[in-house]
Amino acid sequence: MTKSFAIGVDIGGTHISCAAVNLDAKQYLPETFAEKELDNHASANDIFDIWASTLIKTMQKVGVEHVAGIGFAMPGPFDYVRGIALFDEGVKKYENLYGLNVADAMREKLNLPASFPVRFINDATAFAIAEDWLGKSAETTRSLAITLGTGFGSAFLHNHLPVVAGNEVPAFGYVYHLPFEDGNADDYFSTRGLLERFEKRTGQKLSGVKELAVLSEKNPVANELFTDFGYQLGVFLKPLLQNFGAEVLVIGGNISNAFKLFGPSLLNYFEKNKVKTRVEISDLKETASMIGSAVLADENYYQKIKSTL
Repeated sequence: MTKSFAIGVDIGGTHISCAAVNLDAKQYLPETFAEKELDNHASANDIFDIWASTLIKTMQKVGVEHVAGIGFAMPGPFDYVRGIALFDEGVKKYENLYGLNVADAMREKLNLPASFPVRFINDATAFAIAEDWLGKSAETTRSLAITLGTGFGSAFLHNHLPVVAGNEVPAFGYVYHLPFEDGNADDYFSTRGLLERFEKRTGQKLSGVKELAVLSEKNPVANELFTDFGYQLGVFLKPLLQNFGAEVLVIGGNISNAFKLFGPSLLNYFEKNKVKTRVEISDLKETASMIGSAVLADENYYQKIKSTL
């Protein structure tokens, strides 16, 4: 029996999204998409029930018998190889899953055999793999993919595999914790950082980057903050891109939707400082995490990537 389909899952703070991917055709199947909101402070059983019921909707659309495996794009902290949740009370979400084997729980809820592949990957790495597989970094050898939103995610890829150690990248390929300005990169290059700087300048509290982007058309402070965001992002990324030799930088996450506001200053900085890395904005958007995690069902690829998880 041909098992050419895989299910990719995106676990967010308040929702689960999933869809099927045709591994042979390298094709995302939008008609299989399913999504459901949830309370991340609910009991483990309630959370697993919602995840399973959502997954079933997608799996039934391609036929469970044709599914090669399930991949989860999961925020940390998480033991991605063993499939064990490590969310503690300090994370303030999914704390009731702490110490549980999520792979085993999902197999039980979905009535799947113990040998059925249920695999896990960091959400930013899933994004990078999707872009490398069929997105803006396809056909390149070295890429850096970043997600700008609630947090600052990153993954460096060389020959289609994450680089998580060595002199070319920060440990694990993570950049969010690196020092920048008065804090770290996550403090600055995130929705939180942008909105805090706007509130500090104006005393006005906003709900999100989209609202700030709309304001930028008439509000000089908002416009200045986006210009500064692009410039400072260039300052921060320049040594990382050059040290790694990245051919392309792919940007995703909610803040990427405002690229027309911060992109010019980023590109201008790169041009003036001889950064040759091509800059691209993801077209895959919210599908990227599902696509990238679904690729884990490819056994040959998973064996190559497993040591980097």
